[in-house]
Amino acid sequence: MEEVLVERPQPQVAVVRLNRPEARNALSQALRQRLAEQFSLLGQDDTVRCIVLTGGERIFAAGADLRAMVDSTPIDILLLNNQRMWQAISSCPKPVIAAVNGFALGGGCELAMHADIIVAGEGAMFGQPEIKVGIMPGAGGTQRLARAVGKFKAFRMLLTGEPVSARDAEAMGLVSEVVADDQVQARALALAAQIAAMPPLAVAQIKEVLIAGQDASLEAALMLERKAFQLLFASADKKEGMQAFLDKRAAQFTGR
Repeated sequence: MEEVLVERPQPQVAVVRLNRPEARNALSQALRQRLAEQFSLLGQDDTVRCIVLTGGERIFAAGADLRAMVDSTPIDILLLNNQRMWQAISSCPKPVIAAVNGFALGGGCELAMHADIIVAGEGAMFGQPEIKVGIMPGAGGTQRLARAVGKFKAFRMLLTGEPVSARDAEAMGLVSEVVADDQVQARALALAAQIAAMPPLAVAQIKEVLIAGQDASLEAALMLERKAFQLLFASADKKEGMQAFLDKRAAQFTGR
């Protein structure tokens, strides 16, 4: 059975779906590899303008596959080079929306944090329980979590291993919005369609500048913003967008 499914439910939107229901979508090595391959392909696909990442309507991902790790040595883990697989998602130039139902724990929570927007169901739970099995997050769970929710909330989650509800995650800044469980997929697709209708060059520049600016000084980040702002004035989409606004019509953006 294919562990990662790619669907095209509407124009310019791709859905990447984890498909290991028998293992609660645990992130096996094969699944990680397949995710990396699909994100690399979709990131280069000009027909795709937004990606929805989901585990389905019952569970997002329950974390790493511990059965495959219980006897692993440090060198075994080193040689996996998993950071390369995660990088294919984090460096994807297309906006990524995580649609989260059920548990997003351990690697599942880290996977959701690789997205740009997280839509969660009321019953979703987010957590980094690695400490309970004697290890710690290894795919950004300490660094991305602290940047999202701050030092004190991050320490509470990381040192207790206890999950937080979707509403608490939203209040902490870990989740973009919370909807009814049966509306998560539809809401994520609606957001994806809305973003896909925007000018692709502006979308790409916003994503690149926002992410790069997070680890830069304010002065350097503002410089990056100015340069990207100026660059977009060379695009055909800028001319189309402004003229459409003046003409009171819908703009048709081509990514040029």
